[in-house]
Amino acid sequence: MKRIKFPKRYLIVFLTFISTCVCYIERVGFSIAYTVAADAAGVNQSSKGTILSTFYYGYACSQVPGGWAAQKIGGRRILLLSFVLWSLTCAFVPLDPNRVVTLVVARLLVGVAQGFIFPSIHTVLAEWVPPHERSRSVSLTTSGMYLGAAAGMLLLPSLVKFRGPQSVFVAEAALGAMWSLLWIKYASDPPRPEHPKATAASFGESLLPMKRSQKVKVENGGSSVKTAGIPWKSIIFCLPVWAIVANNFTFHYALYVLMNWLPTYFEQGLQLSLHDMGSSKMLPYLNMFIFSNIGGVMADHLITRKILSVTATRKFLNTIGFLVASFALVALPLFRTAGGAVFCSSVALGFLALGRAGFAVNHMDIAPKYAGIVMGVSNTAGTLAGIIGVDLTGQLLEAAKTNYSDLSTPESWKQVFLIPGLLCTFSSIVFLLFSTGEKIFD
Repeated sequence: MKRIKFPKRYLIVFLTFISTCVCYIERVGFSIAYTVAADAAGVNQSSKGTILSTFYYGYACSQVPGGWAAQKIGGRRILLLSFVLWSLTCAFVPLDPNRVVTLVVARLLVGVAQGFIFPSIHTVLAEWVPPHERSRSVSLTTSGMYLGAAAGMLLLPSLVKFRGPQSVFVAEAALGAMWSLLWIKYASDPPRPEHPKATAASFGESLLPMKRSQKVKVENGGSSVKTAGIPWKSIIFCLPVWAIVANNFTFHYALYVLMNWLPTYFEQGLQLSLHDMGSSKMLPYLNMFIFSNIGGVMADHLITRKILSVTATRKFLNTIGFLVASFALVALPLFRTAGGAVFCSSVALGFLALGRAGFAVNHMDIAPKYAGIVMGVSNTAGTLAGIIGVDLTGQLLEAAKTNYSDLSTPESWKQVFLIPGLLCTFSSIVFLLFSTGEKIFD
């Protein structure tokens, strides 16, 4: 029987999907484990917000350097380095809320290491994936974040209950090590256009968005290699880039606030036990996984069938996703039952994920040769959203606790969800006005 041989790019996309899945198991895992440990130690909400946001300081510092490193050294190598660094940190750092300095340094290191991941992934995908497959490939890869978050929410509360908070770190380090071994074994750089296999594999300029070097003539008639420059000024002053940046900021503000504070909302806002909630607590992130892939398939279908232009497709999905999410976020604190809160947060996160088929793929449309760089700039804004949103939420809740005596009233959480709801509406308007699906940077 003849064996079916799948193109290598499918394996690359699958491995990047697994990588984002593992990363978000780590992020959700820390918020769950630290929340339990911090509550047991009597840490206040403001201090919890500071520790939870520390990760994003490190994450912000390495986004643009990560894009640069992926551009110069190669996304495959930088992605592996990132996994090795954060896995080692998780393996050797104790989870003790009273050792604040140790926790801060550890979360900074994990943040710096994981900051290389998404610029590296987008560099790898821009090299391997043809334009007509980009939407669903990026959507599948990024949907790993949500499947990882769902798996973390489902499994880790029980692990914490029966094995203690530190066991989460050990499990995360093991997952990171296993993925690293798979990446070493199966990942490779794509064939170059001048290589005979490149033609056979249908590789060409559209699949190789970055020219790391170009030949220039010298006086003796020979040639030398010159590294292509990165158009930093054009990128920074480009309005379509800023449209992506604004939506990345909003998406991650909402995502990180919910990811880091949903455990507290369920435990203290609704007086529910995460362990006793069973599988329902994973539904918001599972919904993100489903809607992210729906958005990717829809985008590629609309574009390849020429139902809508690339620009119209990006704007349509981004607008629908962010506006529906806006309404759901504003309504979330009005739901006072487990089912209602899970439903509303599922709608909010699901439609935000649908919107990723708009803004999150757009950097590959406008700057295919500099996908990692633009992603680094964009994700820096998203990381700043994590710093601002997670820390601000802690301060809002601490103030609400003073005003309302506890966090069990809807008023205590109203501002927490109103802010990302309004940001969703604003950023969707920005994307409608300034985005484009046309290539800007050659």
